[in-house]
This record gives sequence, C-alpha cells and structure tokens, in this order.
Amino acid sequence: MTPRILVIAGSDSGGGAGIQADIKTVTMLGGHAMTAVTAITAQNTLGVQAVMPVPAAMVLAQIDACVADIGVDAIKIGMIGSAETAQAVAERLAGLRVPIVFDPVMVATSGDALADADTIAAFGRLMRLATLVTPNAPELSALVGRPLDSHAERQKAAKEIATRHQCAVLAKGGHLDPADSAPADTAGAMRLRPPAPAPALIADWLVMPPDEWHGWSAPRIDSASTHGTGCTLASAIATGIARGQDVPTAVEQARVFVRLAIHDAPGFGAGHGPMGHQAVRLDLGPGARLNQLTLPMAPASERFYRLLGLTQIVDTPDGHYARFEAAGGATLSVEQGARPTAFFECGDLDAQVARLQAAGLVFDHLPVDQDWRWREARLTDPAGNAVCLYQAGEHRRYPPWRLPAA
Repeated sequence: MTPRILVIAGSDSGGGAGIQADIKTVTMLGGHAMTAVTAITAQNTLGVQAVMPVPAAMVLAQIDACVADIGVDAIKIGMIGSAETAQAVAERLAGLRVPIVFDPVMVATSGDALADADTIAAFGRLMRLATLVTPNAPELSALVGRPLDSHAERQKAAKEIATRHQCAVLAKGGHLDPADSAPADTAGAMRLRPPAPAPALIADWLVMPPDEWHGWSAPRIDSASTHGTGCTLASAIATGIARGQDVPTAVEQARVFVRLAIHDAPGFGAGHGPMGHQAVRLDLGPGARLNQLTLPMAPASERFYRLLGLTQIVDTPDGHYARFEAAGGATLSVEQGARPTAFFECGDLDAQVARLQAAGLVFDHLPVDQDWRWREARLTDPAGNAVCLYQAGEHRRYPPWRLPAA
C-alpha cells in the first residue's frame, strides 16, 4: 500500500521547511503527499521576509478536493496561517476518521513568528482532534501558557496537554540546552513513569494517556542545517502511522529519518540551512531493504573500491576491515576472512524474525545487539548463502567512528 498523506501547512520558498519539506519526507518514505497550502511565505536560510495567509475557504477547498477523489490515510498539520483557518480546518476534519499529527508551528528556526496569539489560542480544537501533537520546548511553553524552567516542569506540561486533549504528546528537546534536555535512557524504551534525566544528550519524550512514557536520546549533531526539522519529523511520523505503525514505532523511525537528513545536509545558505531529505533512501521504509553487502578482503580491496568511486566511511587501524558508501546510499564492507553476506535492514527486526520463524525458517542466531551498534539476526538461504537481517538506524552510514573526510 502507498500511504496517502494530506499535509495542511504553509509553503517555504527556500525549500527547507513547510510544504516543501513535507513533500520530500513523505516521498522519500514511500508515501503519496497531497497538500492544502495555508500560507505563502518568502523565506530563506536567514529568515522569513513575508507571509501571506491563504483564505480559509481555499484551504478547505484543497482539503475537500484531495479527500473526495484520492482519499487519505493520515493528515499532518503544520503552519495553520490564521485563527479563522484553524477553526475552519478543525470543523472540516472533525468528520474524518483518520490519524492526525499536529505540529503546532509558531516560530521558524530563524526565530521569526509564524503564528499570532489568536491563532495559537485556536490550537486547542486541533489538539483535541489529533492523534499526536509534536511541540518543541518553546511551543510547549506557549501551549500551557507559562515558562517551563526545569525538566520536571516540561514533563508535567506534556502530561497536562495529553490529559486535557486526550492525545499523545511528543515533547521535543532539540531547542534545549543539552544539559537540560535528555529525559530518556535507551531508544524506544517504554516507561510507565517519566524517564529520568541523562545529561549531555538531546532527547524527545512521548506521553500517551493515561500515563505511558517512551523516551529516545542521542547526541546532538553539530550542524546549522536544521531548518525544517519539526516539519520533517511530523510528516515522517504521519507516514509511519498511515502505514500501520503504532505511535511509538512511528516516532522512533521518524527520528532516525530526521537525524540522517541532518547528517546529509547539502550546506546551502548562510543561515539555518535545509536538510538532505534526498539522500535518505535506503534506511527506512516497509519490508526488508537490501542496503549492505560484506565481501572477503584482499590487500588491494580498499584501493579498488575507491577507484570505482565509492566513498570510504570506515577503516580499522590494522587494516582488516573497511566500509564504503555508494551513490544512492548503499554500503559495502570488505573484511579479511569474511563470508560473503547480504544484509537486509528491517524496520522492526524482532517482529520480522518472529514472522519468518512462524513460516518455518531456521535462524543461525536470533537478534542480538552488537558492539558496532547494529542489532543482527543471521540465517542461511537455501543455496547456502549467508543472510543477515538487522537494524542499525543512523549507524550504518553515520557511526561515531565514520571517517572525518567522509
């Protein structure tokens, strides 16, 4: 199934955020993006120069045209344009029974305001319709109407919104100082209480009514190319939910997409640049993705693959192993004494293994966490070829030991 995602948001002339980021995200994740443009902006990496709201009637006409003919599996709401549009959109969506991810956009990455007080006040009705709301730290503060000066206060605010509007809330930590941002311990770990702080990590935490907590943490990526991270995250979550993922799984995989897109940013502009959505091709999506091969290594192997045009991204001091990245994002490793192995990355490795076991396949070893930050299960195909099913997230192409020159 190709999930159909209706994005209700503003346009970004610079292509880094808004509708443009949403379309790129949904497309790269295998979905079909439709749009209802709420506002036209003139902006670039330095800021927002002008905003022109689209009349509410035209926003509704766009929604109706898409829903009536193509249909919709999930809706993502971003910049809403005006209080009138917020109320009109809420009225129209009330009759639809589809998941809604609401990113309550108020301020651009550059710091320019994208919603006035009346528009923010109208967000309540949209939150009541939403499956998930994804505020960053300043937006979370604005939604509860008070400053949030501590980690505990932010957790309390997220729980307050979730309880009041009966929606899941993803409180994002990217705008916080690293020492005050991380409430989680392990990626995807479920908690039945607010997670404890873990300084020096940037983290997001998800609260689902009545009191279910999930947390993710990872090192901050040192990059100025973060324009559109919120738009991208919300659209990636909506695509995952439309594909049938539960909210925590959709959030976990969307975070990987955002982090990879930051890693892959092209470096455009003099300010907060766009991310590299176009380079995130083989790391997320349905099914098992063939994106890594391992072959035996000979003394001249590294030079051979560099001459072919591959980029070397990993080496070892003793020269027994090297990994390369090809155009399009596939990786290839050469290793002394290695058995040729095909690697298939799975969105949910354990579920995939359970499905294959139920179908009668026998594994050489079941999922296990490796020192190189991959979770792997191995089996052999009918011809005797080695196959590895795994999950690596950003660590396939961007492990901490990736070569600086790459």
